[in-house]
Amino acid sequence: MLRVEELTKHFSGVQALRGVTADFPAGQVTALMGENGAGKSTLIKIVNGDHRPDAGRVLLDGRPLDLHSPAEARRHGIRVIPQEPEIIPHVSVAENVYAGALPRRRGRLLDRTALHDRIRDQLVRLGFEHALDPATPGSALTPAQRQLVEILRALTGEARVIAFDEPTSSLGEHETEALFTLIARLRAQGRAIVYVSHRLKEIFRLADRIAVLRDGALVGVRQAADASEGDIVRMMVGRDLSAMFERPGTPAGDVVLDVRSLTTDDVRDITFQVRAGEVVALAGLVGAGRSELSRALAGDLPIRSGTVSIAGRALRPRHPGDAVRAGLGYAPEERKAQALFLDRTVRDNTSLVILDRLRTWRFVRRAAENRTVAEFAGRLRIRAPSLEHEVRKLSGGNQQKVVLARWLARRPKVLILDEPTRGIDVGAKAEIYHIIAELARTGVAILVVSSELPEAIGLADRILVMQNGRITGELPRDQASEEAILSLAMADDLTTP
Repeated sequence: MLRVEELTKHFSGVQALRGVTADFPAGQVTALMGENGAGKSTLIKIVNGDHRPDAGRVLLDGRPLDLHSPAEARRHGIRVIPQEPEIIPHVSVAENVYAGALPRRRGRLLDRTALHDRIRDQLVRLGFEHALDPATPGSALTPAQRQLVEILRALTGEARVIAFDEPTSSLGEHETEALFTLIARLRAQGRAIVYVSHRLKEIFRLADRIAVLRDGALVGVRQAADASEGDIVRMMVGRDLSAMFERPGTPAGDVVLDVRSLTTDDVRDITFQVRAGEVVALAGLVGAGRSELSRALAGDLPIRSGTVSIAGRALRPRHPGDAVRAGLGYAPEERKAQALFLDRTVRDNTSLVILDRLRTWRFVRRAAENRTVAEFAGRLRIRAPSLEHEVRKLSGGNQQKVVLARWLARRPKVLILDEPTRGIDVGAKAEIYHIIAELARTGVAILVVSSELPEAIGLADRILVMQNGRITGELPRDQASEEAILSLAMADDLTTP
């Protein structure tokens, strides 16, 4: 149905696409994969009419399209569901979904009855009736609900080609399953589906074909049934998945983080230790309490009972500043919402936790700040035009590096990383793994929360498994396997009659 031929595109001297030719057949899901900067977004934006190619063309049913805007692409039945939803904050879900095509009565007045009947029918038909209230204003929507609004908006009218760009990055388990059911239905109806994701398990569950881009060029197209995760990773980055993980190779030192009988509103009787130079992973299913434990240690949630000490000194954090001063750094799961000032620069975001060390009286020494930020941005290879570049405009991997650069500059004794590679590509993951290994070599005690079991196994010296707010077991590196972790993560379920 959709074909691109010899697509080439330059941006300010950077070649984003290099003669890409690829097919996206009707009735099939074609996964589009590649590292950040590989050209996926540029290709999608050309198909959607956001960008004009320097060379090459887009064809639909064998006929060339001359697309100057997303509105033109939409008229041809092409829909793109972006990773970052564009929601009108002051109008309802129903009005957001049908913006530009609202039902009218007497020519001008909004027909609210017809609008709500239409949106409710669509929610039931697509399986999202319990996830969205049509009357909720856009400003009150959760990230998952905002993503669902974009999906509903894309499916209004006659959609023939539908491109999903990281659609599950903010969805919960129920919404994700409903989306997968929807995609299967769209495929059965003969739509051409383009699916962009960094999550290999999703790709192999959904895709018929996998097209891989690297450095703006098409590396190849594989039938999903004939490929393995290792094959796709090699196509994307040129090396095996196992080669991404690094072991610090230095023996663990003294206990740095000591947690005893810690209880909060979400976790209970938590006891564990992390030593200098050691990487300990927290594993478990969604809702096990891993993030809540991390936030309590970082001073973001109250501790009801128990003790926490860092390098032998007692810590009872009342707010995150107490934890930072005690030598604990925390990179939360939601980096955009909880860790970064998106409209501020790389410099501002990196120096945030070391301003007390850069001040003379009440004034920040800008030269010292610039030197420090440049040092750590260079060490972490943050790809940005300058230190004055807005963090909002960076890729997910580079945003995560900014968060890590912040804590490297602070030189914490303990670093807690909650889902440090969520939503970033395989190549950026390898760089994050290298940074974690380097930090461990310098003696930092590292606690990593990860939902990706291969990642937890590859990174950690020990794995602590949680379920229902408590630790159900500990696995040393040589005994860790996905089966063993899942057994401990579902211990209560497995013993329940």
